[in-house]
Amino acid sequence: MSVEPYGADEESAAVLRTVGRIIKMCRERQGLTQAALGAQIGYSEEQVSSVERARRAPAGSFLDAADRVLQAQGLISGLRAEVAKARFPKKVRDLAQLEGEAVELCAYANHVVHGLLQTPEYARALYRMRRPPYPDEQVDELVEARLARQEILTRQPAPVFGFVQEEVTLRRPLGGRMVMRQQLEHLLEVGRRRNVEIQVLPTDREDHAGLAGALQLVRLKEGVTVGHVEVQSLSRLISDPKEIQTLEIRYGIIRAQALTPRESLAFIEKVLGETP
Repeated sequence: MSVEPYGADEESAAVLRTVGRIIKMCRERQGLTQAALGAQIGYSEEQVSSVERARRAPAGSFLDAADRVLQAQGLISGLRAEVAKARFPKKVRDLAQLEGEAVELCAYANHVVHGLLQTPEYARALYRMRRPPYPDEQVDELVEARLARQEILTRQPAPVFGFVQEEVTLRRPLGGRMVMRQQLEHLLEVGRRRNVEIQVLPTDREDHAGLAGALQLVRLKEGVTVGHVEVQSLSRLISDPKEIQTLEIRYGIIRAQALTPRESLAFIEKVLGETP
């Protein structure tokens, strides 16, 4: 019995099975064994077998190399987008789809830098801290999924983004001092974009509307707003109007309690200067 890749559901498993069949068909048409194909594209026989049996989601480099060697004329490399989606857990795909349809996204992050603002090194450090630990391959897939979501920051037409970060997320050196320095520099770079506002909620505030935890609000093209909350291993999308109203009220107060975007960038620069 084959083992489906991390996060696989029936939808993604079906995509991987189709990809595997296409690669096998093209390989056999060229008269190549799995070992021979692997040798020509830089992968082992076991890796080729795993892809053809839908046990492993192939990397983009695998697809491109296989397309070239098997003379598939774009048939295999053209599957990159579908394979990329299939690699990620369904909850990530659902969230990414919502974010991809957003005209505005507002988020409050209280423990770590928001996923859309994370550097690859910071994201990798977070996933490697997970207990019980993720396998290395799973860490790679999770980081890739997180970075794929960030494409919406540069999408055209550009959505509007508002992020409120707790001060502690800027000072906790997750991944080490160098990783945190790069993360702070990245926040400054992203925060200077015209469609992005980053605010910092200082620790010394005596009144705090965000004690219930992190939240995200995604406003869609049709005028509908969807909420997203996550705690431990639980991820929940919220569409009930009353719950959305509560989240919107909380987020509005959180923003009012935070520093302005200009003050926040100056604050991040100050923290960066204090980071060895």
